Amino acid sequence: MSIGFLMLILNYTLLRVDSELLKERSKPGEDSKKWDKTILGLSFLVTISMYIIAGLDSGRYHWSPDFHWSAYLLGAILTASGQILFLIAQKQNRFFSSTVRIQTDREHIVCETGLYKIVRHPAYLGSIVQSLGFPLLFGSLWSIIPISISIILIIIRTSLEDRTLKNELKGYPEYSKKIGYKIIPYIW
Repeated sequence: MSIGFLMLILNYTLLRVDSELLKERSKPGEDSKKWDKTILGLSFLVTISMYIIAGLDSGRYHWSPDFHWSAYLLGAILTASGQILFLIAQKQNRFFSSTVRIQTDREHIVCETGLYKIVRHPAYLGSIVQSLGFPLLFGSLWSIIPISISIILIIIRTSLEDRTLKNELKGYPEYSKKIGYKIIPYIW
């Protein structure tokens, strides 16, 4: 709960996005990709199942063994770090929409600054890091199952988004040659 409160404070203070981006994220345009809406729907269901499984495991039935306190700490660090990466990526990219679409109405251009100089999709890196922290934070080995599905969905979404940007956003093919990694530096 304290991690969520800290992220809420950061989201509305240091890492606050401008009003135009806030409007885009709250109601993206009609031209959002259908496959992205499907992936987002599946991701929502997987996230809900993760909370249910983790709650039943660590809160009620105790299917997982007790974790050492250091595992909970590592989970908190991973969760907070992932959320901070996500928020920084959102702050640095003024075209950071909640759905995949080319924002021609906002004169969409490639973001090549900050974290985007290292990987092309730093918010997805943050989402994966955050996801890896959840099973430790919740003390639930069984929550690894929905987390694994969630990470697979993030990888699929990244690939489809990257392909869309290469095909539809001017300057993105050149950017993708310059920044060779989608999510993880020196790996992928």
